[in-house]
Amino acid sequence: MFDQIKGFFRAIASMGDEDERDGADHLRVASAALLFHVIDADGVVTSSERRRFVEILRDEFDLSDAEAERLATEGRQADQQSVDLYHFTSILKRELDEAHRIRFVELLWEVTYADGDVHELEDNLIWRISELLGVSTRERMLMKHEAAGRQDD
Repeated sequence: MFDQIKGFFRAIASMGDEDERDGADHLRVASAALLFHVIDADGVVTSSERRRFVEILRDEFDLSDAEAERLATEGRQADQQSVDLYHFTSILKRELDEAHRIRFVELLWEVTYADGDVHELEDNLIWRISELLGVSTRERMLMKHEAAGRQDD
């Protein structure tokens, strides 16, 4: 009986590590899904948007090129299976502090500007995602202007 109880507590302790890995995976897939949703909002995913999307995943999550491609595919699939934004934004809101949520909005603008054009559907979608993430209009617009400024360079 005592061994069963010890085994139970060991299992719970090891679940914490697994939960952390699962949390990181959920965060990555949710991020990839939202990034993909934005570049697909206007119905056309350009090669420059796709390339920037994968670069962001690679750089932000410190992945290899192959891992970033795999995550991009998982994100696209998760987005296509989803019925709303809330599932993904709730993960990001729960897992990220305010500064990281603002940074994520900046990344949304970066993939949007990758093709040199911001479609009104992309703009509207970033507004909705920002609202769900609790990112203020002021911060959203600052991130937009910063991303736009980098395109002019």
